[in-house]
Amino acid sequence: MPSRPERPATLARLSIRWRLAVISAALTFLILTLFAVVIGQLTASRIRSDFRNEMAAAVDALRDRLEIDYEDGRPVIRTGLNTYAAANDAVIRVLDRSGTIIGETRGAPNFGQAGFAVGRSAEVGGFRVESRNTVLVSEFGPRLPVVVQYARRVSDVEATVRRVRLFLLGGVLAGTALALLGGLVLAKRSLAPIARLTATARSISRTRDPDASVPIPDTDDEVAELGRTLDEMLRALTASRADTQEMLDRQRQFVADASHELRTPLTSVLANLELLADVLDGEAGAAARSALRSSQRMKRLVADLLLLARADAQRRVVAHAPTDLGHVLVEAVAEIGALAAEHHLTVEADPVVVLGARDDLHRVALNLLENAVRHTPPGTNVRASVHGRGGRALLTVEDDGPGIPEELREKAFERFVRGAGDRGGSFGLGLSIVRVVGRAHGGDVRLEQPEGGGARFVLDLPLAAVAAPVPA
Repeated sequence: MPSRPERPATLARLSIRWRLAVISAALTFLILTLFAVVIGQLTASRIRSDFRNEMAAAVDALRDRLEIDYEDGRPVIRTGLNTYAAANDAVIRVLDRSGTIIGETRGAPNFGQAGFAVGRSAEVGGFRVESRNTVLVSEFGPRLPVVVQYARRVSDVEATVRRVRLFLLGGVLAGTALALLGGLVLAKRSLAPIARLTATARSISRTRDPDASVPIPDTDDEVAELGRTLDEMLRALTASRADTQEMLDRQRQFVADASHELRTPLTSVLANLELLADVLDGEAGAAARSALRSSQRMKRLVADLLLLARADAQRRVVAHAPTDLGHVLVEAVAEIGALAAEHHLTVEADPVVVLGARDDLHRVALNLLENAVRHTPPGTNVRASVHGRGGRALLTVEDDGPGIPEELREKAFERFVRGAGDRGGSFGLGLSIVRVVGRAHGGDVRLEQPEGGGARFVLDLPLAAVAAPVPA
């Protein structure tokens, strides 16, 4: 594929305002350059033509005005050659037919035999020489045929030509600069409505104000059409957002209500299944115990969904109170003891007080421990700790297992995400609940990758602002 030319790529990096100004200046430069070339050529030709015509007229006038006299038998020019030549900084020579100089101005160079032919023009030594033949008559001597040479420096006329060209070049550059400045000003004024539309759109994006509107210019052009289109799009997006939000609110409310309503019949079913599991033997007892385990998992799923639904609705059901996070971790370790029997579980729990819901924090600690136990092979070391550091409470659960796969690290805290090797039959809500509860308590949870391998989850919560009695 052929590469893109450099010029468009360079222009593409400029703003529209500068692009318009540069293109306008470039077009102006081309037009003025063409104009200057044509005018320069015409003017230079006219200057040179006038120069030649002036010289021809001057030598003809001089030829008619020449007067001669004889002194001691020698011809002498009576006409003031120096005075006549001074007006145009010219040089004059008068020679007879043999080439002998009869009269000349001061500093006149030797043009040799140039111009002996009548009306001949030539350039000699940087001078343009016009020659005329004439016959001078005197009362006291014979008629004398002579050649009149009238010369001016060619550099004078070429200097004038150069000045004209410099003037035209300056005009081109000045016109281009003015076109660039004018293009910038006009582009700024022309793009001002678009700049206002952009600023308004950026403000709406920052504030997310659904009732905001974009300013529509009081014109009937493309910018006004763009403003009307953006305003219509904003209204459509606002309506769509309202519909979506209403649908999500209904879904969250349904999940919360359904989860809440399911708790009572599930509690009754669990009680009955526990009773049947105790009194039945054989296959009936095994079926009752299997149903009991499934019902217990369902009860926990319902509780998880209810917690997430309440978090989505930003409803705090349980009041926060000073809670010893270290004691919460110890209780969670005791509860998970049977599940972690094949792992090496160590605990370091400092008394660290946070302001929170004890049951929710217990759920967080339990979920982190279960996640470490269920996703690591038997014999894996699992370390759990609670420490206070710099006004923060850190609950850490770390293992030296295989770690989190690269493709799952970014979405480990999303709902219903489970690894391919999940041996525990989890619902994929444990880490989501950890994040939801952590943020509801003013903190967050992060996943770290220890140097020796495995996975480390750190729940970071603010310490309680004031010392207060901690419930046992």
